[in-house]
Amino acid sequence: MNLVQRVQDILLKPKETWPQIASEPGDATSLYKDYLIYLALVPAVAGFIGLTLFGVGGFGFSFRMPIGWGLANMVVSFVMSLVAVFLLSLIANALAPNFGGTKDAMMALKLVAYGSTAGFVGGVFSLVPQLAILGLLASLYSIYLIFTGVPVLMKCPEEKAMPYTAVLIVCGIVAMIILGAFSAMFTGGATRGMMMGGSSGAPDVSINTPGGSVSINTAKLEEMAKKMEDAGKRMESAQSSGDSAAAGKAAAEVMGAMMGGGGVPFASQDLKSWLPEKLGGLTREGFEVQSGAAMGIAGSTAHATYTAGEQQIRLTITDVGGLGGLMSIAAWANVTVDKESNGQVEKVYKQGQRTIREEYRKDGSQAEYTVVLGNGLIVELQADQSSIDKVKQAMAGIDLGKMEGAQRPPKT
Repeated sequence: MNLVQRVQDILLKPKETWPQIASEPGDATSLYKDYLIYLALVPAVAGFIGLTLFGVGGFGFSFRMPIGWGLANMVVSFVMSLVAVFLLSLIANALAPNFGGTKDAMMALKLVAYGSTAGFVGGVFSLVPQLAILGLLASLYSIYLIFTGVPVLMKCPEEKAMPYTAVLIVCGIVAMIILGAFSAMFTGGATRGMMMGGSSGAPDVSINTPGGSVSINTAKLEEMAKKMEDAGKRMESAQSSGDSAAAGKAAAEVMGAMMGGGGVPFASQDLKSWLPEKLGGLTREGFEVQSGAAMGIAGSTAHATYTAGEQQIRLTITDVGGLGGLMSIAAWANVTVDKESNGQVEKVYKQGQRTIREEYRKDGSQAEYTVVLGNGLIVELQADQSSIDKVKQAMAGIDLGKMEGAQRPPKT
């Protein structure tokens, strides 16, 4: 099964695709290994990037999840997504006779797995937390997908497909609440269109939003899918031989393959060396560096605070080294924004290979300036009692070229 082609077919022509899915041989293991594991990673990893790199909030309040917590949340979210699909398939199978359908556990699993495609793909919006609500709206299309699949896979009369789908979705919401509460034990805590097309090679998937567009490079996706398939085979071989250490390493490779092998992140001490003693005429009064890794994914951050009187600038350098692959698949850095409201301005634009984000108040009370470098490093300045021009001048005092030209540590 071609992963990219299946995603396109189920999203763009579900009525023609469901009969094909119904006739395909296969079991639950192959469905998870060949399809669900890839799709479930999209919202999990996108959420990790959004919460740890961008954070949520605005002027006066912001929250960025520490990398360690973010990794834990990502892994739990990924696992819970896979569990949720299986749980909802059990509900779909149990409900079938009540609506004139036929019980078939495998068909029920196919219905939920492929019907959830829109919701999983919509998870890419979590890359920018402010757009996460659009992911929920994208999930509404999954309801339609399930509705069109019920008569084909569960043999439900078409006139009963709508109530069957409605009851299934309600049960699914209840199940998600329960799973959400369960996952909290471990972690603590409207699209305008969806299009697929392209001019060369494998087509791209573009999701248009009111503030810009997010695209998925399907050629990269296919490349990573192959790497994950190879790692999955090694994991199965290791499990068969009883080598738990090799199986664990292969499992990490599966997760790492989704990141595209973007490279080993710089050590937190390397990031620390890029924190200047003075910035924009302000003196550094404190710093913090941290790093974390889980399931084959690693990252590091460095924070520093500079003050002079009432002025304060906060510098954050984040390395998403191991996440470079996902950044190339889901080109979140291509989102463009230009808006103004109530004296607050926000802009996102390209500057060569770099992506720039500005957000500031015209009265000069607060300003944020972020540069996403081509090698995955993200440099962000947040300032109080400072204009955006002064923050830009401060950014000019940071040697971004040196960061871009730095050699990453070798893979071990």
